[in-house]
Amino acid sequence: MLLNEIIQMKQYPITERAFHEHCKNVLDEDGALVLPDFLSLEAIQRVVAEGNKKKPLAYFSKDDHNVYLKPTDMDFPLEHPRNQSVQSSKGCITDDQISQGSPLRALYDAQEFRAFLAAVLGEDELFNYADSLSSINLHYASEGQELGWHFDESSFAITLLLQSPEQGGEFEYIENMRDADSGEMNYQGVAEVLAGHRESKTLTTGPGTLVLFRGRNAMHRVTPVVGDVTRMLVVLAYNSKPDVALSESARMTFYGRL
Repeated sequence: MLLNEIIQMKQYPITERAFHEHCKNVLDEDGALVLPDFLSLEAIQRVVAEGNKKKPLAYFSKDDHNVYLKPTDMDFPLEHPRNQSVQSSKGCITDDQISQGSPLRALYDAQEFRAFLAAVLGEDELFNYADSLSSINLHYASEGQELGWHFDESSFAITLLLQSPEQGGEFEYIENMRDADSGEMNYQGVAEVLAGHRESKTLTTGPGTLVLFRGRNAMHRVTPVVGDVTRMLVVLAYNSKPDVALSESARMTFYGRL
């Protein structure tokens, strides 16, 4: 498919500088940029059909982890917010399992799209992951599956929702919950979130929605999916430097293989 058959270009003129600046301002101010109906209906249908066909290939994982996605720190009790365990469970097919003719690959590789993302994110250039698994990931969340509260290690995330579940599967976040660069981890605030004493925001998205999100200092989660319809979400992963690969330990955790 051509790029203008994948993206709703009339609604989202991704080659125009004024649109770049508008999107960058929204992302910088809110920490999230939400573009509904970014993908065409045909592109969504094609990717969902591929996702359904390849779901048996997915690696399903169920992990207990802390909010900071770090090994347990024995300087703190296990019930301390630094170490308190939450659960994440999902399935995933990896870049090498996405077909060469997929609209996802055409979108990911398109220079116009990459230039748009770089401008909005304030990066000079964006590069593929050096390993063969990490650049495009299609995630599945079925009944009861969720992503527990966490902070991202990367400075930005790019996602496309393809299929919404009947209920649940909502993206909740609280911005400015820590300052990772200064080492301020805000354990008290994190404890309040884990105890259900802090109100969060919800990103309302439907199929075809593009989201750019700064999750390094924003605590966020995806609530458990309810019903028979699988939530499908694509993560488009880029780096600001070339020749960066996801670590072998991370690949084994997320994908079950190297």
